[in-house]
This record gives sequence, structure tokens and C-alpha cells, in this order.
Amino acid sequence: MSKAFDLEEDNSQEIPSNHAGSEGDAAPVAGASTAINDANTEADVPNLPIDLNSSDLYLNRELSYFQFNLRVLEQARNPRHPLMERLMFLLIFSSNLDEFYEIRVSGLKKQMEFGRQRPGADGKYPDEILKEINQQVRIAVQQQYRILNEELFPSLAEQNIRFLYRHEWNKELTVWAREYFRDEVLPVISPLGLDPAHPFPRLVNKSLNFILSLEGKDAFGRDSGLAIVPAPRSLPRLIKVPTSIMPDGDNFIFLSSIIHAHVEEFFPGMRVKECHQFRVTRNSDLEMSNIEVQDVASALQGELHMRRFGTAAKLEVGAGCPRELTDFLLQRFNLTEDDLFRLDGPVNLQRLMTLTSMLNRPDLSFPTFTPGTPAALEEGNCMFTAVTKEDQLLLHPFQSFMPIIDWVRQAAKDAGVLSIKQTLYRTNESSELVEALSEAARNGKEVTVVIELRARFDEKENIQFASKLQEAGAVVVYGVMGYKTHAKMLLIVRREGGKLKRYAHLGTGNYHRKTSLVYTDYGLLTCDEVMCADVHKVFQQITGMGKRIVPEVMIHAPFRLKKSLIRFIQQEKSAAQEGRPARILAKMNSLTDPDIIRELYSAAQSGVKIDLIIRGICCLKPGIAGVSENIRVVSIIGRFLEHSRVYYFENNTPQLYCASADWMERNLMHRIEVAFPILKKKLMNRILEELQMYLDDHCQSWDLQSDGSYIRNVLPEGSNTEQVQTRLLNQLATVRYSSV
Repeated sequence: MSKAFDLEEDNSQEIPSNHAGSEGDAAPVAGASTAINDANTEADVPNLPIDLNSSDLYLNRELSYFQFNLRVLEQARNPRHPLMERLMFLLIFSSNLDEFYEIRVSGLKKQMEFGRQRPGADGKYPDEILKEINQQVRIAVQQQYRILNEELFPSLAEQNIRFLYRHEWNKELTVWAREYFRDEVLPVISPLGLDPAHPFPRLVNKSLNFILSLEGKDAFGRDSGLAIVPAPRSLPRLIKVPTSIMPDGDNFIFLSSIIHAHVEEFFPGMRVKECHQFRVTRNSDLEMSNIEVQDVASALQGELHMRRFGTAAKLEVGAGCPRELTDFLLQRFNLTEDDLFRLDGPVNLQRLMTLTSMLNRPDLSFPTFTPGTPAALEEGNCMFTAVTKEDQLLLHPFQSFMPIIDWVRQAAKDAGVLSIKQTLYRTNESSELVEALSEAARNGKEVTVVIELRARFDEKENIQFASKLQEAGAVVVYGVMGYKTHAKMLLIVRREGGKLKRYAHLGTGNYHRKTSLVYTDYGLLTCDEVMCADVHKVFQQITGMGKRIVPEVMIHAPFRLKKSLIRFIQQEKSAAQEGRPARILAKMNSLTDPDIIRELYSAAQSGVKIDLIIRGICCLKPGIAGVSENIRVVSIIGRFLEHSRVYYFENNTPQLYCASADWMERNLMHRIEVAFPILKKKLMNRILEELQMYLDDHCQSWDLQSDGSYIRNVLPEGSNTEQVQTRLLNQLATVRYSSV
């Protein structure tokens, strides 16, 4: 599972039962029900129009994201998932929650700090949102550790996979742990006593630390009574016990347990009265002024260092940490009681993701599969010949990402290829694409790469890739200041028969082989002259300077995409009003843009049938009488992270676009994005059939309710229908199996 199961978010004492896969009603998002009742009341009054700008008609972005994260957490309780995958979902919840506080919560706090509180379309102010977030997160985190301690750890123990706390150590393990501490831990940890000469240290974001209460005086006569023990990142958080010590099964102990057991060895002659683990999560959003920055790469390198020590946003401590120590930490981090979370277990759960590489238990994970490859694109075939014959459409991870890598490799060696242009937003650590582009540059091709250095949490790697490509002779540009380059484009120019011919790949996801195995994304390989000319125009606009360029069939942000979407929606509205068929079907990660939502409401009021497949954030409220009865919003959470963006408008001449952009303000107005049409009817019909499979799913789908809650769809009794991702695996991958 990817961290980004990002994996680009209740008011009861437990997470609503429907999140666990039952049919119970979900708890509403606070404040939503009144809005709906008001809207319904107005809708019942003849000739009284509903104000589509009313805050009652919009859900809060941050609270909607947290609802998504609850659906991720619920996968940890799903008995249809293999046991190790359930654990991974629980850890992904932790990772998502960290990023939520690093970016979104920190942003809300900053608004309050600088007195810039502004309500969103939902009418909520940052202080209101933060209060609801802290309440809901507290409940969810308690549930998370209950699932871990009462469900997953016991189930793993039944499979002879054990996590041993100190009270479970036998004599042999106790001796071994002491030796491990003295050999591997003691030499690399620097304990920090606190006094005027040793102030409270700057602790790294999300690092594991311990706060200690001491009794006695040290060699210098100091008796401040407090100390900090930071655990270096170089030490593993999970340690496997040798089979010579415990031969039965796979046994693990936590680094925190080893440090707890031997912490007095850091302070000889003194008594440790209290020792408790803690972790602080900090603001990690990078800021650069467009005016002041002369060199993006240099500015980012400085900002990356500061990210480790940003303003504190959340403090996590062990459940038994006494009040005087938590008060001390809150004061040092300038946090309040609302920002404190007591955890019944390790404070750094996501570091348990290393467990997958420490076990050999394929029976506890999803069955392996081999992504399918269309015959024309199989290894060894000429990619240029295949794409010339017909457009090729790939749906990852069900179909392989390797043809794209092979295409760039072929282009690097092909004597007829003159130039390669590509955007890179995120790519894997040892990127085959970067290697192929570097080889092409060394072979004398004109290689231009647009690298988005500000791809959040991938900035450091992108700086390194940029340097490597420059050393090979490629031209590297960093996009346009103020606009992240999020478009996914590859353009190859080849001389054939004395003429230049363009080829292009356009995708909805990143050029990242590893995430292509866990993210669902479409990719189109084409040599359509008009489409390729459009790709060339967009590259020109990014790398050069000049007036706005208007592509012929593609639509790009920040110039025309939002206006075009509004026009398409309005065309469907007109069709419905005239009694013609009208339908909108769209799939994306998030929907937040108020202008788009208003247009969707207006179209729905006119009778347009609207189906939205939205994995994460959705600020639109479906099912409101007089406003959105014709809108359905479904969320799919499963083995793979749903990431593809597709827009379909039926109108007189159906139009279907795949895109890199969600319907969010940042994507439509503050990023360079592309939406590319699927021009071949055969491919359009294929995508529509696949989207219908998502709408028909009753295994891993949730329907958004008008109060902001989600209700899980239930598979009819006796039905043997498979989950949509499994159906696509069976249709498109080369290894067939039956499993969710």
C-alpha cells in the first residue's frame, strides 16, 4: 500500500457502524442537517427559488476529507480483506492523518494566528472547523488503537506473528534485548538533560522521543528533574527477534519497548521516575514568494530543511503520561489541550509499514497479479508502429505501465527520434524514465523535461532528478512560478519518410512505476495530429513565453478548463430543458469548487441525471429536495487507490475527457492541467462501460448522503458479484483469480 493512499479527510463515541461494513446509518457531519431541512422547506414553497449560494448547500472540505479517512480506517475491520492488508489500511490511516495535520490543520491554525479567518462556501470559520476536527479525530484515533489492540494484534498472533511488550518477554528475550540495546541503541542516542545550559531541543517533525522525570543529582550537581531522549531516524522502530531466541513464528519487539526497559542506563546513578514516548507533528507546507525567489531549486532546498522544524500542530503521547509532563510539552510546543492525543500503543504507527519486508506470508496479503499488456504493446514490439496503427488506451494497475517506459527507452535509441518532451510531477526513487531520458540526451536527442519541484513531499527527489538530467545534457525547467505543473504529458518527435511526426502519451496519473501498481489511472498513447499539436502548444506555453495559446481539442488550466466545464454542464442543462437526453458522469478524487457545484445543482434542478464517482473530498450535497435529487455521489475504497479523472457529457454529441485535474479551485485556477478528449468511439465506450461497473459496485462502495455522512452499499444476499477492482483485474490482468 502507498503512503499516498492519499495512498494528491463523528460525533458519537464510536465510528458509525456502517463504516465497518454493516447497514447502519452513519453519523452526520455536524451542522449539515439544519441546512438540508431549511433547503427542503424552501423547496416545498411554490415559486420560491432556492439560493444556490447558500452555505447550507455545501459540505466542509476538511470534514469531508476526514470522512474519507474514516472509510480507509474501516478497511482495517473488513474481514474480506487479508489480515496484513487490514493492518496496512490502519497504518495508511495514520499516514493520512499526519499529512492532514501537516497541511490542512496547520493552514487553519495559520489563518487564526494571522487574523485571516475566512469562511468557505459552507460558511464555517477555521476555529469552528478545528473544534470539530479535534473532536472527530479523538474518537477515530481511539477506535484505531482499539482495532489494533483488540482485533489485529490478536488475529496476527493466531497466525504466529506476535508483537511482544515488555511484560511478555521471557528470560532469554530479556537478555537478548539488553545486549541489543547496548550494542545498537546506546551508542547512537544522545540523551538531553534539561537545564539553562541545555534548553528544550528542536525536535524533528514526527520523530519518536521520550520525556523523562528523574530523581537525583548528576555528576555536575544538576537536578532539573527532566530529560529528553530522542530516537534517531537511523534506528528501526520494529525489531525482529532472532529465531535462536524464539523459534516459534515471527516475533517482534518495538524500539520504544527496548528504550523503556533500559532508559536508566542513559542516566547512571539517577532514578527514572517516569518515561513516556511522545511525538510532535509540525506544519510541513512550503511557502515561497513569487517575487523574492530567483532560483526555485535553491529556495526549495532551504525550505525543505525548515519543514522538519515547522510550527507544531499536534502532540501525541503514551496513554499513561502524567498531567505535569503533558502540560510541560504543550507549553514548549505552544499547543493547547485540544491538540493533545493520548495513544494506547506506539505513537509512530506508520513505521510499522516495514513489517511487509520483514515477513514472508503471502497468504496474508492480496493475491499477486501480473498487469496485462495489449498484444501490440508487448515487449519487443515497435511502439511507434503500434500507436500508428491505432490509439492505445491503458488502465493501470490492471494493465501495465511498462509500455510507457519502453516507449521512452525505444525513443532514446531510435535514430529517427529528434526530440522528447515530458512532464514529471512524481516519479519513483530510481526512476527508469529519468534514466531513459538521460540516455536520450546523451545520444544527442533534444530532451526537455518539465519537473515540478514543488510536488509536496517529493521536492527533494525531484531536485535530484533535475540535477541528474541536467548533467546528461537535458533541458530542465521548473514550470511556471505560482502554478504547479500537474499535467501528465509525453511528446516524441520522429522523422518518418522525410517528414516529422509527433507521438504523445497523456495520462491521469504520475509517471511513477511503483504507484502505477496501486493507483487506478488511464493513459492514452496516440499519434493523432491535432492532439499531438495541442500537446506541443502546451509545452511551448510552459517552457517559453508569449501570449495565451489555445489548443484545438485539449482543454487546459488555468486558462480554459473551468470555463469549459461550466459550459459543458450548462449545455446538459439546456438539453434537459428541451426534453433531450442529458447526463453527466464524472470520476475524480475531489470536488470542492463552489462555482462548479452551483452549476451542477442548477443542471440537476433542470432534470440532468448526474453520477459522480468521487473517492475523497466532496463539498456537494446530493439528494436535497428541489436541488440535487438527480445527483448521486459514490465513493469506492478498495485494494487500489482510485485516482483516474474522467468527465463525460452526453449532450447531442457525447464528449468524454480524461484529465489530470480534480474539480478543485487549486486544480482549475492555480495549476497547469490538461483534459484530453477520447476521440475514438471504441475507447470512449470502453471507458463508459468501466465507469458503469463502478456505479454498479455493491462490495466496496459508499453513497454520500445529503447530511455529509456515507452509507455503505450492501451486496444483495446470495449475490456472487465481485468488487469492481477485482472484475477489472479479471478482465485486463493476465493472472485471474476471485477475491475482493
